[in-house]
Amino acid sequence: MGKHVIVGAGQVGSQVATLLAGQGHEVVLVSRSGSGPGGVEKAAADASDSAALIRLARGADALYNCVNPLYHRWMRDWPPIADSLLASAEATGAGYVILGNLYVYGPPGGPMRESDPLRPTSEKAGVRVRMWQDALAAHEAGRIRVTEVRGSDYFGPGCLDQSHLGERFVPRLLAGKPVRFAGDPAQPHSWTYVPDVARALVTAATDDRSWGRAWHVPTAPAMSAREVAERLCALAGVPDPGVKVMPHWLIRAAGTVSPMLGELEHVRYQFVSPFVIDSTDFRSTFGMAPTSMDEALAATLAWWRVRLAAAA
Repeated sequence: MGKHVIVGAGQVGSQVATLLAGQGHEVVLVSRSGSGPGGVEKAAADASDSAALIRLARGADALYNCVNPLYHRWMRDWPPIADSLLASAEATGAGYVILGNLYVYGPPGGPMRESDPLRPTSEKAGVRVRMWQDALAAHEAGRIRVTEVRGSDYFGPGCLDQSHLGERFVPRLLAGKPVRFAGDPAQPHSWTYVPDVARALVTAATDDRSWGRAWHVPTAPAMSAREVAERLCALAGVPDPGVKVMPHWLIRAAGTVSPMLGELEHVRYQFVSPFVIDSTDFRSTFGMAPTSMDEALAATLAWWRVRLAAAA
């Protein structure tokens, strides 16, 4: 068993920590608040403080970047955090595992593959591209070992306001209210289940075949938002109230008062045309299949029912 240090205790980092602890590893979960699930060591530190991270990661086999800055603060927050984590990986010799995303490819012309060119169409996507390129250059120079694991839009237990299938989706359907979707709900879209993200990160961190390239999280076949709603309601045994389109003008207007909604304009292309991930490489290399959509939606539904009952 090894030592694993996870920076970021959000919806992915916490599940990575729990998964590793269940496998018998020594786990240190780092966040600004020092919060996180039980059964793991928790430490309070700023992710941009490389000295603190180096102290915590001494002797670690793997260092995970699961940090999730507020979207409208990426330009300010990501560069010092990325520099700190890269320096920490180099100083400690820990394998560096980055939780990435699909923004780096820009608007796709078909299913996205890891071999696709990186063509960011916004400054924020450009930040993520530079993070990966800097880390990969350090790997190629022999200074670190690095891999990046990229998923599509997350859903699952614990996913709330940052998930398109989170609190603006499941509770409304269960209450018999139509969902307002920021895009075209009829377009095929890949949805990545957070427990699969955690499994993929741990797999990449513990298998030397992962180093030196990016990978896509095993993800179930694409479904439109309407298809997801229909299936979730069928599993829940409730009528489907439907998914309606949120007018583009309304999203733009709301963005003037909500930084999060304002930032959706940068990724609008993901929700008005097919947005599909190809995860064949990871599946064939590491033998990991995605959780079926029915199983994932059933677990998500069960989690929400417990949460809503507790709040009633």
